[in-house]
Amino acid sequence: MSKPLATALAAALGAVLASAALVATGPAPAGAATGGFDFTRAQAATTGLRAPWGMAFLPDGSALVSERDTATIAQVRPGSAPVRVATVPNVSPGGEGGLLGIAVSPSYAQDQWVYAYFTSASDNRVVRFRLGSPQTQQAILTGIPRAQFHNGGRIAFGPDGMLYVSTGDAGTTANAQDLNSTGGKILRMRPDGTVPADNPFSGSRVYSYGHRNVQGLAWDESGRLYATEFGQNTTDEINHIQPGRNYGWPVCEGVCGDSRYTNPIQTWSTSEASPSGLAYANGTLFAAALRGTRLWAVPVSGGSRSGTPVSEFQGTYGRLRAVTVGPDGWLWVATSNRDGRGTPAADDDRIIRVPPAGGPSPSPSPSPSPSPSPSPSASPSPSPSPSPSPSPSVSPSARPSPGVSPSAGPRACSASYQVVNQWQGGFQGELTVRNTGTAATSSWTVTLTFPNGQRVTQMWGGLFTQSGATVTVTNESWNGTLAPNASTTAGFLASWSGGANGTPAPVTCTAA
Repeated sequence: MSKPLATALAAALGAVLASAALVATGPAPAGAATGGFDFTRAQAATTGLRAPWGMAFLPDGSALVSERDTATIAQVRPGSAPVRVATVPNVSPGGEGGLLGIAVSPSYAQDQWVYAYFTSASDNRVVRFRLGSPQTQQAILTGIPRAQFHNGGRIAFGPDGMLYVSTGDAGTTANAQDLNSTGGKILRMRPDGTVPADNPFSGSRVYSYGHRNVQGLAWDESGRLYATEFGQNTTDEINHIQPGRNYGWPVCEGVCGDSRYTNPIQTWSTSEASPSGLAYANGTLFAAALRGTRLWAVPVSGGSRSGTPVSEFQGTYGRLRAVTVGPDGWLWVATSNRDGRGTPAADDDRIIRVPPAGGPSPSPSPSPSPSPSPSPSASPSPSPSPSPSPSPSVSPSARPSPGVSPSAGPRACSASYQVVNQWQGGFQGELTVRNTGTAATSSWTVTLTFPNGQRVTQMWGGLFTQSGATVTVTNESWNGTLAPNASTTAGFLASWSGGANGTPAPVTCTAA
C-alpha cells in the first residue's frame, strides 16, 4: 500500500472512530452522584437576577455576578438576596452583547482589580477597574469584533496566572481563520494586557483559532485547557485547547476529516446543548446548556473524553448560562431565562448550588421572594450618545413623560418612560414606577401604547406581554411592594423601524 493511501485511510478511520466516540447519552441514573456532586440536594443560592452571564469569586467566598443586559455586577452570598454593587459604564447591550465575562485578579487582596468583558457601542473589550469606581477603567484589550451575535465573552485567569479571553467571529466567519483578527479566537495575555513571550505566535495574543463562538473555559488539575463552542446548524463542541492549534471553523463544524484541524473531544446536536459556561472538577467537565436546558457532565482524562456523558437538571431550571466550582467546594450554576429566549419563572434568574457528594446537609435556601438590593443605578449606563432627558432612577423628582396618568385613591402609582440608549433598529428603554398614594402597594401594572410599531424583546425588573402596539408590564415578585413615594425601575430592550421611535401615550399605572 502506498504511503499517501495509508495516510488517507488512517485519517478516515480516525474520523469515523471519533464520530462514534462522541455520541452523548441522556439523563444520569436516578440517585447517582455525578462528577462528585449530589444533584438530588441542589438548592437555590439566590434569586431575582437579570440574565446573569459570568461568575467570579472574591477572597471572602462571595460571588460577583455580571448581568448582561443591565450592565450591573451583583454580589451573591448563599441564602441572601443579590446586592448590586457596581454599574459598569460604556456598556451597550443588544442581542447577545452587553456585560459578559467577569474575573477577579489572582492578587485581588493586594490590587483590588476586577476584570470585565463587555460590548461597547463600537467593539467588544476587556477592561479592569475597582468595584468602588467602575467608571475609572483601564483598557486591557479593545477592538474585538462585535455584532448582535457571536460575541464570545468568557474571561478567566489560568493556572499560569495569565488572562484568557474567548471571542466570537461576530458573524464574519473569515475572522476565525485570520490570525490578524481577534475574532473567533482564544486569546492569552498578561494581566495588564501585554503579550506573553511564550505565546504560540510571536507578538500575538492569539492562543488558538478557528473558533465560531467560545463561551466556556476551564482547566483540569494538570493545567489542560478545555473550551465549549457553539456550532452553526448541527454540531456543538467541547475542545481540548492546545497552543497554536486550528479548530476548523468555518471550514468544518464538529469532527473534521482533515489533519490540519483539531477535532473536538465531545459533540452534541445544537438542540441538546448550545453550551456556554464550563467548569472542571473530579475528572469531569460540566457544561451549561442554553437551548438544551440541562447541565452536561463529561468525564475526561489527559485531554480526552474518558467516559459516557450524562445530563443533569434536564428541563428543571430552563436555560443554563454559567457554571463554576466555588471556593466552598460546591458547584454553582446560573440560569439565563431572562435573556429574551427563555421562559422565566417567578424567581428567575437564579443561581443553583450543588453540594459535593457525601457532604453535610445543605444550608437553607433564600426566601423565594427577596427584596431588591439598593444600587446606585439599576439601569445600564448610557452609551456615548445618551438620551438628553434626565434619568428618573437618579432623580427623585423626575417628571413623567407626556401621557402619564397617575391612579387615584390610597393605593396609587405613576409611571414615567424614557429611552436611555438607541441604535439603528433597536433601543433600550426604562420605566420608573412610583407609589403616589398614601398606602403601600402590593403590586402594580403599567400599560403603554407605542405609536410606531415598536416591539419589546426582553425586560428586567418587570414582566411584560405585548398585544399589537400595547404593552402591559407587571411587577416582579420582589418589587411589587412599594412604600409611599418609593419607586422601582424596569428596563427593557425593544426594536423599532422606519423614521421615528416615538414616545408611547398614554402611559398608565394602576396599583393594588
